[in-house]
Amino acid sequence: MGQPGTDGSLLRVINLATRQIIGTVDFGKGVRPHCAVVGPKNGLLYVTTELENSVTLIDPATLKIVGSIPTGQSESHMLAISHDGRRGYTANVGPGTVSVLDLEAKKLLTIIPVCKVTQRISISADDRWVFTSDQDTPRLAVIDTAKNAVDRWIPMPGTGYGTAPTPDGRWLVVALSRASKVAVIDLREMKVAQTVVVPRAPQEVLVRPDGAEAYVSCDASKKVAVIDTKDWTVRTLIAAGPTVDGLAWAPASSPP
Repeated sequence: MGQPGTDGSLLRVINLATRQIIGTVDFGKGVRPHCAVVGPKNGLLYVTTELENSVTLIDPATLKIVGSIPTGQSESHMLAISHDGRRGYTANVGPGTVSVLDLEAKKLLTIIPVCKVTQRISISADDRWVFTSDQDTPRLAVIDTAKNAVDRWIPMPGTGYGTAPTPDGRWLVVALSRASKVAVIDLREMKVAQTVVVPRAPQEVLVRPDGAEAYVSCDASKKVAVIDTKDWTVRTLIAAGPTVDGLAWAPASSPP
């Protein structure tokens, strides 16, 4: 983010069964597309387009760009969408802010100041809280979505990165990239309950839809740690190749 690079202009669609590229969205210029999220109600694809300070809407059936929502900030890197599909929240890394978007009206509602530099973002199971990590101080911002303001800070045993809540709303799993650990936050108490040691440089967290396991991509180790959420122990490590980072869940009908 914020550094010269290829500034990608394409989004590829892959058939999971055949492992073949079956479609491409061409933005026509370098927009640095990132973080594709499917809208939970309308099925549209929302993609952060950092160099345009926006989120781009794509119809997955036609692979056509059908709209754009301004974020009002640079480096809008990651996106979280409320479960009712009405609100979007972008983590704007360099500015250290969160943009709140009205996804139905396709407009920016407000910009929330958070910290000097932030990273990644997630939303609670009940849509009450949004979480993002301060990159200068080991603490997690808890944003009240009713007030669109930081409600509190949770001290962390290391700098947070990717986060994901469990479906029951009880826990938030936070990758501590520099500490090679995962923090488990009790969302009833709003404090760290325990930590789990994982391979080096944990990045992203993905909780299985049934809540039984959390998957943590560990960049430097080329592995994904599988954590049992019943006792918070590492069940196994999956070899995933170099620079492993982003994670997504495929439907059960897709091949493993």
